[in-house]
Amino acid sequence: MNLPTNLKNRSFLALKDFSSEEIRQMLDTAHELKKLKREGVPHRLHEGKQVALLFEKNSTRTRCAFTVAANDLGVAPEFLGKDDIQLGKKESVEDTAKVLGRMFDGIEFRGFKHSTVEDLAKHAGVPVWNGLTDQFHPTQILADFMTLEEHGGPLAGTKLVFVGDGRNNMANSLMIGSAKMGVDFRILAPA
Repeated sequence: MNLPTNLKNRSFLALKDFSSEEIRQMLDTAHELKKLKREGVPHRLHEGKQVALLFEKNSTRTRCAFTVAANDLGVAPEFLGKDDIQLGKKESVEDTAKVLGRMFDGIEFRGFKHSTVEDLAKHAGVPVWNGLTDQFHPTQILADFMTLEEHGGPLAGTKLVFVGDGRNNMANSLMIGSAKMGVDFRILAPA
């Protein structure tokens, strides 16, 4: 399997930080890994690595998705829920990032403030992935784009309507991702 080297060791905080070509590489890699899993082909490409899963906000699906993906890739996940971490309370985000960055090969964060995931990425020294913040939900958009491609074909030119709060993290991420990938995106939201 040929992994995109230009994405190595980069944090994934928002789709706006990536070109359409880089997003395409992420989607193609994800499709290939999903195919290998479906075919029962082991793909433990990161054997021996460890990742911290920091969850200020609970989520069954996000936790399971990151845990399964980590295990499939040979990565040992360590879940740290809201009762396990003291981000910005008893321990500063900077100190937490530095300590976890020395222990783990990557950090996933699902929480409230986008500034927290930015601070983690700034100080950790390892890649940090945004599993949801108040501003963005980029990993969900990649999953949604994969589903669109699997069931509807190429993203470019696809018509997509989002119904709901037009100012939330999903709407923000869908707007950015759609603009980068050529999706004809509309929002239907209350005034």
